[in-house]
Amino acid sequence: MEVVYFAGGCLWGVQAFIKTLPGVTFTEAGRANGTGHTLEGEYDGYAECVKTGFDPSVVSIRELMGYFFEIIDPYSVNKQGEDVGEKYRTGVYSENPEHLKKARAFLRERDDYDRIVVEVLPLTNYVRSAEEHQDRLARCPDDYCHIPDEILSKYK
Repeated sequence: MEVVYFAGGCLWGVQAFIKTLPGVTFTEAGRANGTGHTLEGEYDGYAECVKTGFDPSVVSIRELMGYFFEIIDPYSVNKQGEDVGEKYRTGVYSENPEHLKKARAFLRERDDYDRIVVEVLPLTNYVRSAEEHQDRLARCPDDYCHIPDEILSKYK
């Protein structure tokens, strides 16, 4: 199993979508690449993200990137749907340099590469979100989500 972190706006919908994908073994709501080490106070530069465990014999980083691009607006800076702010930026983070290399290659191969604002960076810090944010849409399906229902249910 390998791990990669996806930031795509509000993490509730991102987690609900990613956990349905083939080859995904676990998900966890969290925050990536900020400066603090706890959940106290402000976001301190963090992006809401979903820690994603996956089986590389079933799904590749390239395939995960393709799925990820189904749920984000890759041209939007610090905004996804109605969620606005630095914590809602899009990004792919990993401690594995090969993941980052493959994610960057995916972006470069796109015709719209020069317009894409998705970060692809090494993971520098990660904090697990509070329990109330774990699998939130499964428990509270009427909560706001920027991802359309037809996409959220696509791989179920």
